[in-house]
Amino acid sequence: MIATSFRLALAQSNPVLGDVAGNAGLVREARRRAGQAGAELVMFPELFLSGHPPDDLALKSAFQDACRKACEELARETADGGPAVLLGLPWLEGGKLYNACALLDGGVIQSVRFKVALADDDLLDETRSFAAGPLPGPVPFRDRVRLGLPIGHDLGHEEVVECLAETGAEILLSPQGSPFRRGAGDERMNATVARVVESELPLVHLNQVGGRGELVFDGASFVLDDGRNLTHQLPAFRETLVMVDWVREAGRWSCRPGEIAAVETGDEADYAACVLGLRDHAAKSGRPGIVLGLSGSIDTALAAAMAVDALGPENVTCVLMPSRRTAPQILAAAQACARALGARCEILGIEGAVKAVEAALSGVVGTGGNVALESSLESHVCGTLLAALADSLGWVLAVPAGRSGMVCGDAAHPGEAAGGFNPLRDLYATELVRLAALRNRWKPADALGPDGIVIPDALLAGGQALPPHDVLDAILAAFDRGQRVSEIVAGGHDREAVVAVERALACPAYRRRRAAPGIRIAARKPNGERFDPIAPGFVDTGEAAYQPDPALVRGVGRGGGESFDF
Repeated sequence: MIATSFRLALAQSNPVLGDVAGNAGLVREARRRAGQAGAELVMFPELFLSGHPPDDLALKSAFQDACRKACEELARETADGGPAVLLGLPWLEGGKLYNACALLDGGVIQSVRFKVALADDDLLDETRSFAAGPLPGPVPFRDRVRLGLPIGHDLGHEEVVECLAETGAEILLSPQGSPFRRGAGDERMNATVARVVESELPLVHLNQVGGRGELVFDGASFVLDDGRNLTHQLPAFRETLVMVDWVREAGRWSCRPGEIAAVETGDEADYAACVLGLRDHAAKSGRPGIVLGLSGSIDTALAAAMAVDALGPENVTCVLMPSRRTAPQILAAAQACARALGARCEILGIEGAVKAVEAALSGVVGTGGNVALESSLESHVCGTLLAALADSLGWVLAVPAGRSGMVCGDAAHPGEAAGGFNPLRDLYATELVRLAALRNRWKPADALGPDGIVIPDALLAGGQALPPHDVLDAILAAFDRGQRVSEIVAGGHDREAVVAVERALACPAYRRRRAAPGIRIAARKPNGERFDPIAPGFVDTGEAAYQPDPALVRGVGRGGGESFDF
């Protein structure tokens, strides 16, 4: 291989789970643009054709057929002389299903490689769907360069890259589907640097972007040369198509320096992740707008700002539902928040509905003078009205409640039964205050909301996280780290307070389990299986089983001892 240069296009894109035809359309459009820019190869993130992660959908034979058929159609289209395509999809081979990456070029599927190290952690579990592949050998590309394809978690295992390097790989291209969580950027960079040091090869880390249920993929892809220098940094939380130029010098490949985009970190990353997750939850569930109750609390005001930043003020309706106990200044502050955001604001009276429910219950339970019961009835009435409004508009119902509020029970939610989505689910009370103050001086680059102060001082001041919220947040964080009660008490917390939180967390009916599910941004284990409220964009329409074209495939799953495909 004596080529001295080639151009690679990185498609940091946002697939939709199960929408094989739509995802194939994204491939075609990116390939068209890459061809116009002179690229010879366009690369996509992990399992892009199916949407990632496909979970149990990958086990449906009709879905496997749809992915294989679309892959073969895309392969045939590469006979036009345009860029080759490096594409991820579920691949059935020898009765086993693999997380695969296929090189489509010259009208055929030139090579297929399988993922070796399957994810099995608190965010992703691929072991239920896929089999582990053999240690791979490199893929030859147009007699120009030998490409190593470590997929996803393969980068965390040195033997995969070691095998690629020893069998002749010259450049490592790693398609990724890595969800956002705090600290993930450092973990990715550390693993990538380690593989570059061990192999002495340059490496491309191309990550997916977009939201899917409680998961948010932040992109933030990058390229390292063989000296561990960062040559390209793609933006976080945004789609982009970037060209990377490679040159062979003294027998080794290096990439010419490109753009280094600024990447959000800390609170800015948390806020941007919530906005992207909320935007894609609406878009991928086919609902163009968001309805939320604006109560005058810091959590509802922050969620309203996120909703406007995600979809624009014209697609957000804030609803005020004051009771006879609502203070006038709280109502005024909530209205001021809606005005600052430019969102539509409706006031719905609930007194009549609450009295009707009380009357219906009066023959069964005594309701008169029971303040706790009256508050509970108001919460249920508000939830029902919000859900009914969201359903009538065909919009998303946002049910904002921070983690601390859900545990201590000081937030009223319509609950999961109302079909709501909670963008603040993983945020402590102290974090809500920080993010609200942040939004008043900053917003994400692609946010659709107004600049400047959008959360009035009255709401921000009223949401200051003074005790007991500071204490509650600290105790919750300790439980999330896996500490036991005695350890938390030894750390300086009151035993009664710690035990009270432990009881709340252990209670089957505790607030968090009744509250709407939402976005995960912290690296803590979920309670049960991952929640995904978006229906897969795939329907088995009863077509006969698809028969793959074996003549179209040149090389499949070659191990390290069989480095070359023919």
